Amino acid sequence: MNIAVIAPTYLPARRANTIQVMKMTQALAETGHRTHLVVPEAVREPKPDWEELAHWYGLKQAFPVTWLPAHPRLRRYDFGWRAVQWARRWGADVIYTRLPQSAAAASGLGTKTIFEIHDMPKGTMGLFLLRLFLRGRGAYRLVLISQVLRDDLIERLANPALDRSAIVAPDGVDLERYENLPEPEESRRKLHQAGKLDLEPERFTAGYSGHLYSGRGKELILALAARLPGINFLIVGGESAEAGRLQADGQQLGLANLYVTGFVPNAELPLYQAACEALLMPYQRTVAASSGGDISRYLSPMKMFEYLACGRAILASDLPVLKEVLSPKTAVLLPPDDLDAWISALEKLRQEPDRRARFANQARSAAQDYSWSRRVARILGGLAGW
Repeated sequence: MNIAVIAPTYLPARRANTIQVMKMTQALAETGHRTHLVVPEAVREPKPDWEELAHWYGLKQAFPVTWLPAHPRLRRYDFGWRAVQWARRWGADVIYTRLPQSAAAASGLGTKTIFEIHDMPKGTMGLFLLRLFLRGRGAYRLVLISQVLRDDLIERLANPALDRSAIVAPDGVDLERYENLPEPEESRRKLHQAGKLDLEPERFTAGYSGHLYSGRGKELILALAARLPGINFLIVGGESAEAGRLQADGQQLGLANLYVTGFVPNAELPLYQAACEALLMPYQRTVAASSGGDISRYLSPMKMFEYLACGRAILASDLPVLKEVLSPKTAVLLPPDDLDAWISALEKLRQEPDRRARFANQARSAAQDYSWSRRVARILGGLAGW
């Protein structure tokens, strides 16, 4: 089967959606299907080679990539149509996309289409394009990142086609990349010896990986670092400006236990996560995406599945959507605005290694249900006979 994956944004980029698209394309290719990724062409930027993409996104399975023109002012409408036309000429049996413009066009033309959504469609055009997709002859499956998003869409649209085609598929993780990771102290020593991390390897470390947009909990992490000077706080990720501001805020507070790395290529990320005894997901009640807005009701962060696979104790905000995956057996679930509760939970984990180990084992076991390959198998299920 020929599967064309149409990406919503440029490559390479640090947005989570590009990582997710690349991981899904790799998983599709690993099934043995002939898989081709189509992406918008960035203006006046050289195209990366495969080695650069593989390191940036932590990939091992190669697949072809085609760049097509996309005028910045046309908001992907030109690219969305052009990509569908390219895919049909290429001989795509299936088009898989997170781009609404492509989903609507491909389904309307009768090409089998899988459309993945991570948030409630925005504005009049967002809902219009979703309805066009559902009305098209090619609408095979709508993939939704969380159960609450599926429920809300069904209630809002009252569309029988949506009820039939929509499935819930949380994000995933490359399980093999998290096998046989060193223990936290050894991981810290490896990073220190490689000149990538300058912290005290013997000290208990709590870590966070991912973007630093509003609502991700950086203020809570600063407050924890100020109240718990005996714990290292390792922050991995974020754009240069955001990471720089966080580091400056820490210095202004006199925090000698805060370490901010900035962006780390995905290929190197597991060792940084493994360098922590505890991993933090301090999402707030309102969470911004790269484009703004509020995704707190529907989010399914990739870090959650990486943390599970890493086999470390997890402290997470008790947002309802996170509890679709996490439970009190796999994570310490805490009110996002209760600093004292977070302090108490971290101190307890530091003092009780056996408790940390129980959480770690439960987390690692739970991660087995969330591999990218399992996700792909669920999404493609029944397609051959459709």
